[in-house]
Amino acid sequence: MNMINLTIDGIAVSVPAGTTILEAAKAAGIRIPTLCYLKDINEIGACRMCVVDAGGRALAAACVVPVSEGMNVKTNTPAVREARKVNLELILSNHDKKCLSCVRSTNCELQALCVEYGVEDENRYQGDITAHEIDEISPSIVRNNLKCVLCRRCVAVCSKVQNVGVIGPVYRGFKTSIECAWGESLADAPCINCGQCIAVCPTAALTEKDDTQKVFAALADPDKYVVVQTAPAVRAALGEEFGIPMGTSVTGKMVTALRRMHFDKVFDTDFAADLTIMEEATELVNRVKNGGVLPMITSCSPGWIKYCETYYPEFLPNLSTCKSPHEMEGALIKSYFAEKEGIDPAKIYVVSVMPCTAKKFECQRPEMGQGAMKDVDVVITTAELARMIKQSGIDFAALPDGDFDKLMGESTGAAVIFGATGGVMEAALRTAYEVITGKTLEDVNFTQVRGLGDCEVKEASLDLDGLKVNVAVAHSTGMASKLLDMVKSGEKDYTFIEVMGCPGGCVNGGGQPHVSPAEREKNDPRILRAKALYDEDAGKSIRKSHENPEIKQIYKDYLGEPNSHKAHELLHTTYTVREKYV
Repeated sequence: MNMINLTIDGIAVSVPAGTTILEAAKAAGIRIPTLCYLKDINEIGACRMCVVDAGGRALAAACVVPVSEGMNVKTNTPAVREARKVNLELILSNHDKKCLSCVRSTNCELQALCVEYGVEDENRYQGDITAHEIDEISPSIVRNNLKCVLCRRCVAVCSKVQNVGVIGPVYRGFKTSIECAWGESLADAPCINCGQCIAVCPTAALTEKDDTQKVFAALADPDKYVVVQTAPAVRAALGEEFGIPMGTSVTGKMVTALRRMHFDKVFDTDFAADLTIMEEATELVNRVKNGGVLPMITSCSPGWIKYCETYYPEFLPNLSTCKSPHEMEGALIKSYFAEKEGIDPAKIYVVSVMPCTAKKFECQRPEMGQGAMKDVDVVITTAELARMIKQSGIDFAALPDGDFDKLMGESTGAAVIFGATGGVMEAALRTAYEVITGKTLEDVNFTQVRGLGDCEVKEASLDLDGLKVNVAVAHSTGMASKLLDMVKSGEKDYTFIEVMGCPGGCVNGGGQPHVSPAEREKNDPRILRAKALYDEDAGKSIRKSHENPEIKQIYKDYLGEPNSHKAHELLHTTYTVREKYV
């Protein structure tokens, strides 16, 4: 390997040829500030915050300039600091500076840099402000170009990672803005509502649609019986909003906080994850035995479902007909639970706490309900729940652990791993093995489908007592498109496919607490949050969905058996072919 020797701030550094100054500085433990940079995704030198003195006549953008032999780089000269400050002042000169009430205040990368470089609200470049309308028509995402810094991270992740590409820069110079084609709202564009643009936005130019006031209003309404359910991935990230280290499961504290907010019942969506496995594994076995459409593809991720409906409608027959877990749970809260408790289902208000902005879109789909009654009334994200807890004056970190309510709160280890890529596949295999073979599965860990797989499709070929099952796991819709193209071409032949719409799965959903790119390089939330879920799985006394006693009871008392007529009425759905740009 050809190595390049250089000096950065007096420190001798040796790195492979082709390394940028920014990466070389990181290797030497030297921090260079960035704003537009997103490793391997958006390395374009747009913001100029990373400028350094590399010995040339002009300052160099460290994120795009490669090192050269004998280069002497200075990252902290007066000229460098002044250039960075000027760049920040120019950005702020065309920025909505209502920081006190901004949802990203204290967790805004632009704000942090302004504090670091002593930039004031009023600066030497005050002048005209570009006028923008706030796009808040989408049920999932609010787009506020008044707060946009034109870093183009959202453009890169939407196109390169998700293979959607519905936003991009238009116009030039001072008038440049990030828009959908023809100036459309995100609601009218073929956006899949995944929220990965939110996850990478350094400011509040992209945020989730805030539905917290709807929940507060429901809690204050004496005529409403308010039931909350929480997704597996929420417990692995919520604590980060309260200073608890990333990768810590805060299940018990979360339950206690929800009780103190006066929800009438606190249920676990993990219960419905177990239920999903019963329905989905049975559906898979039926397809395999009866010549059904294969490969069967999971349907838990609404961003992925909308992507398939829009960009790969020919695969709709391959999708499992199962609703996602929180929609299943909502349907049963307003039927099974309502009957058991003698409550009028019209008075029940179901709140789902999800890591996912696409769930906001999903709960409004007409298929997700019984007649005029929706399965789930409102979805809030992990970040929204954190704001509600803070507004309620609850000291989250000091809370004791609580337990979910029974009837629909018991779950297994198979359910909690739904939040990580490969988790649905592994949970389904744990049950499918015993259904197909009639034997007890001693080792429930299907490690072949775990992990990020170096951002490539994970594959495994499993022998279920003589039945060969080829499986594949993809996370991000960009990866899913590559997988589906291989299936279409005949290059790959699978029995079962899991797709999660977000990179890393639900743990990295668009509604999770924001983690800056610099922090992500040190502590990858996809890995640490997933580990929290797998640790919880390992600590469960029951780790197979079909062994959950509450699941057994609901089939005995209400549903009959998996894939029964009643189960199909409440727990299964249909799909819609959607238009995309031509």
